[in-house]
Amino acid sequence: RASGSLTGRHLSDRTPLKPKVRKPKGVLEVRGATTNNLQGVDVNIPLGVVVAVTGVAGSGKSSLIHGHVAVREGVVAIDQAAIKGSRRSNPATYTGLLDSVRSAFAKANGVKPALFSANSEGACPACNGAGVIYTDLGMMAGVTTVCEECGGKRFQAAVLEYRLGGLNIAEVLDLPASEAVGFFGAGDAKVKAAFEIAGRMVDVGLGYLRLGQPLTTLSGGERQRLKLATHMG
Repeated sequence: RASGSLTGRHLSDRTPLKPKVRKPKGVLEVRGATTNNLQGVDVNIPLGVVVAVTGVAGSGKSSLIHGHVAVREGVVAIDQAAIKGSRRSNPATYTGLLDSVRSAFAKANGVKPALFSANSEGACPACNGAGVIYTDLGMMAGVTTVCEECGGKRFQAAVLEYRLGGLNIAEVLDLPASEAVGFFGAGDAKVKAAFEIAGRMVDVGLGYLRLGQPLTTLSGGERQRLKLATHMG
């Protein structure tokens, strides 16, 4: 409490909180909750604000939220379970952003959307769209090298000739979310769905994340925020 750290200043009340707190925009009513240890619990949960549910172990916190709130229509429940994804998965595929981008590329160039997927027809034949070549060395650790055919771009050379807003699909996937918002927000590359998803990534603090960055390179916190961005819409 005596330290000059941010935590210390808050613990000793030397750092003020917000002078005004956000007002609720309504309530979510729970009436007569009786799951597990709950005994006819009535509660109004404020909407539009951050709410914490506290209590000793076994008091029924999880029973209240998961048994009577998360199951309701219109409620999206997001837990701390890690999102799963291979090296082929990235923010664009996980959030669904790539679907609208593939369609936009296909429409702009008069070709099939499947060409703009590194897991489908547009994949580099040498690395099968992985962007790297894995070499198994038996008893030793394997070696990963960048594919010489596509230079790590994952797509066939012919596919990279197609453009949307002046960029090819590999260049679009290399955009950080903060730049993708501007790219998809106007001009020839205007894609409403992609614009909104990229904007939500920025909202949760992932503006620096590249759209095509493998999920295996993300930290646990980044994966959790990506999950939040996916559900925010």
